[in-house]
Amino acid sequence: MTEKIRHRDLSPRSFENSSWLPGTAGNPFDTILTAGSAISQIPGFAFFIILALLASLVAWTNPIKAALMLAFMLTDWLLIALLSKTQRSYGPVKPVVLVLALLRSLFGLLPLWPALILQGIGTLLVLIGFYFEPQHLDVHHETLTTNKLSSGHSLKVVHLGDLHIERLTRREQRILQVLQEEKPDLILFSGDVLNLSYVQEETAQNEARNFLSKLHAPLGVFGVTGSPPVDPPEVFAKTIAGTPMHWLNNQSVTLQLETDTLQITGLTCTHLPERDLATLQTFYSPDLAALSILLYHSPDFAPLAASQSFDLQLSGHTHGGQVRLPVYGALYAASLYGKLFESGRYLLKEMTLYVSRGLGMEGGIAPRVRLFCRPELIVWQITGTR
Repeated sequence: MTEKIRHRDLSPRSFENSSWLPGTAGNPFDTILTAGSAISQIPGFAFFIILALLASLVAWTNPIKAALMLAFMLTDWLLIALLSKTQRSYGPVKPVVLVLALLRSLFGLLPLWPALILQGIGTLLVLIGFYFEPQHLDVHHETLTTNKLSSGHSLKVVHLGDLHIERLTRREQRILQVLQEEKPDLILFSGDVLNLSYVQEETAQNEARNFLSKLHAPLGVFGVTGSPPVDPPEVFAKTIAGTPMHWLNNQSVTLQLETDTLQITGLTCTHLPERDLATLQTFYSPDLAALSILLYHSPDFAPLAASQSFDLQLSGHTHGGQVRLPVYGALYAASLYGKLFESGRYLLKEMTLYVSRGLGMEGGIAPRVRLFCRPELIVWQITGTR
């Protein structure tokens, strides 16, 4: 089903003097992820005492309520610890449990029965967000018509983004199964191969290389790096070595499709759109007769790309927020434009932008959670009208 197209009529903004660049080392989000890692070093018995004290503080006048609160917290501890044992995700345990405990404490201030009902709902949400949704792949179909292709000709393109591989799980196996079923003409990747926590780990690199080696399409597999801390050039080059992935490192390639031409441009993302525009202009020569696709990790470049003769920009990075609320959407979108490009399909001038919710999850101490935000693989059916 083609997603609703949202129009974004806005002028590019300047971020050269911004002190906060999402996706770069040292931004506030990255600082929190780094600082919070110390929680993992707390001994198990001491961590139990912390949870017990927290439960007692919330319900200090009601020992039964305090004991039940602690039981819910310990259940969270067990469920999060079992994620790696059941080969679902491989993040830290104690920082996530502490965050969940603090959230539970807020609702623990209510009277006993409302508090218990909400605590039970909380456990259900933990099961959905940590166990079910991250493995429940959304195979999303989009259509695009263009006069850049001959009438009656069509092209099937699969867009993959934000793999964030820690280890190969059922999710990655499902992705490969979908690719076999869909048989795309072309596979395009918009960056972030490894999980931030495992960038330098050889086992994760080998697992990612194993996955990438199984990607095949008649017209090829092309990709770009993602955020600099996640896809350092030397690690990315090592990870894709010997796989079908063609790295477009500030490059354009032209593919001939019988009487039609397809131009794919890969622009390396620094998360400084104006700087990356200057880089683009050093190598990009638009072919106005060709169907032109831009691969760029973040959606933040789209207001600039819309004036560069691209027909379609494929991006990711935001993960759709990973945790979404009905109607409101993402609680947080890692974009310079806030929630304007949090996920999905947009139209800027004549250019279509699609922001994938991605396939993997954040690293560091960030919870390996998806709530109302399933991992997404996009299948494009591009049809000619010329």
